[in-house]
Amino acid sequence: MKILTMKSLRINQKHDLVALAKKGEKDTFISLIQQNKVNLYRVAKAMLHNETDVEDAIQMTILKAYEKLGGLRKNKYFKTWLIRILINECNKAIKDRKQIAVLDYQHGNHLISEDTYENIDLQAAIHSLKAELRGVTVLFYYEDLTTKEIGNILNIPEGTVRSRLSTARGQLKKILKLEG
Repeated sequence: MKILTMKSLRINQKHDLVALAKKGEKDTFISLIQQNKVNLYRVAKAMLHNETDVEDAIQMTILKAYEKLGGLRKNKYFKTWLIRILINECNKAIKDRKQIAVLDYQHGNHLISEDTYENIDLQAAIHSLKAELRGVTVLFYYEDLTTKEIGNILNIPEGTVRSRLSTARGQLKKILKLEG
């Protein structure tokens, strides 16, 4: 019973922090970002290959979150809302990178890809998935979100989340050459 009380106390404190941040308490907002920095980094790193892109996506996420904090309707969804902003920034970075790669190729600068399948690990396997599969995989396995929460973040039905997870698992098994 004590554990439940402590857990609900922590949850209420987080909601209170969000309320204070909404009222303009900058230090409180910084504290909320500090509490979520590991989650932000894991999601961004799993979606983007380049450390510079990861840093840029996180910086833009923090800036947009600060600017739009007043638009957050329910304080208890702060983390989910923050991750949604980050995913949008990561998707934008991926899209921008693809456009740059196409332009470079058209101008004769052939990009060299170092996709060797020797010593491939899970991180590299996840990076090789399509963005839509990579996103649900990262949120489910790295962030321990439920399929319902992932559906809310990505604005897709829960069944689609389950389908994408199943497809991602199958592709990861093939990539990693796992039996089963």
